[in-house]
Amino acid sequence: MVHYSRRRFLQGAAGAVTLSLLPKIARADVNSQIRVATIGLNGRGQSHLGGFAENLVAICDCDRRVLGQRAAAFERRYNRKLDTVVDYRDLLDRNDIDAISIATPNHTHSLIAIAAAKAGKHVYCEKPVSQCVWEGRQLVNAARKYDRLIQCGTQARSSACNQQAVEYVRSGKLGKIQYAYANCFKPRPSIGKLDHPLVIPKEVDYDLWCGPAAKVDLYRPHLHYDWHWDFNTGCGDLGNQGIHQMDLARWYLGEQALAPRLISFGGRFGYDDAGNTPNSQLAFYDYPAAPLVFEVRGLPKSKAAQSRWAASMDSYRGSQIGVIVECEHGHVYSSSSYHSVEAYGPDGELIERFRGGGDHFRNFLDAVRSGKREDLNADVLEGHLSSALCHTGNVSQRLGDMRTASEVTAAMAGNALLAESADRLLAHLRANEIDVDLPTLTLGPWLELDPVSERFVNNESANHFARREDRKPFVVPQIA
Repeated sequence: MVHYSRRRFLQGAAGAVTLSLLPKIARADVNSQIRVATIGLNGRGQSHLGGFAENLVAICDCDRRVLGQRAAAFERRYNRKLDTVVDYRDLLDRNDIDAISIATPNHTHSLIAIAAAKAGKHVYCEKPVSQCVWEGRQLVNAARKYDRLIQCGTQARSSACNQQAVEYVRSGKLGKIQYAYANCFKPRPSIGKLDHPLVIPKEVDYDLWCGPAAKVDLYRPHLHYDWHWDFNTGCGDLGNQGIHQMDLARWYLGEQALAPRLISFGGRFGYDDAGNTPNSQLAFYDYPAAPLVFEVRGLPKSKAAQSRWAASMDSYRGSQIGVIVECEHGHVYSSSSYHSVEAYGPDGELIERFRGGGDHFRNFLDAVRSGKREDLNADVLEGHLSSALCHTGNVSQRLGDMRTASEVTAAMAGNALLAESADRLLAHLRANEIDVDLPTLTLGPWLELDPVSERFVNNESANHFARREDRKPFVVPQIA
């Protein structure tokens, strides 16, 4: 990796970034003050600015316009200036920074987090922690090799209600778990399509923005956020909103490895735009003890409802974005609010309610102070496994062939839960006037995976997607 010293960067930037004129804070004992730098200031990055406000000493973004706006807003709110840096590499050798928080696009998460850990920084990394299975495992290895604490941004793990509910279910209060169902029914309209390459704003260092991803022309109107819907830089809603519910579902199941068998089907329906990730998807993870079902819907409940898109999303058993864990003697439902979880008996009667949120940022800082990995609510290993589940589901999807509804139904026969879930998604697509009787559905293959090596069995096409070829010099290193 090419690395530039802070002095070299400032000389080359010729004043392109604004640095605080305040004197540098002397290095303090980690138990008195943890100095944090945040990288990536859009979307979740704005939450980082608030969550780490008392601890921030520097912020970084390769979009100079965003960087300046966030620095000015922070100074107005907190009456304090922050150092502003364009290239994250110029933060790594600074002795006045103890921890790095990362809220960049998905495709740079592992790269930056590994570099930060190697530089001796503790890391808070947004979800998913990786863009592919292999690099997530390298991030886990880096955390262990360099003895750094790395927290994944799956904040539901810091909510008291979820902690209590998981303990309740796994203690057997509702009997044996039958399956975990997670869903993300979230409005995702078209992102548009250009007939010419997007002109990248001059304020953006596009080479740095692309990092390890292929540096290609974009044909969408917006650079920011819509990267989620491009497999070059994002993971679709399975790995965007969905990973929160994926992580919760796996937590309830108590699974500490990837599913040994899985399948996915779906597609991008309802419009023609520059995105290539599914907006309608079913992923089935065949864990031996109890399966995990995940369903994504980005379209409203029907074609007629598209004029009221955001207010007209489907729900399943009361859940639009949440997790239902079905057990022998009832079920629990955890919504996306992370402040309340309900347990229901076999007849649908409410029998228990768990309440209480949490502060995921504070949990990270407390763990850094204690120096104990077990104090993290979302250690990087948990983040890797849940991220990788999303990736493996997308691998099956990306290897799929175009099929009709009847062919999809035939492929799901023999597994009642999977067949029922598939029929539900097909009915949703028909309500949106998608002609699923034509070969419009992408049906992925059943994939087998070795949970120890985290490689697909006898399928090199799948393993091709499990590890990407990084663009030099932004190469994720292999960590022994």
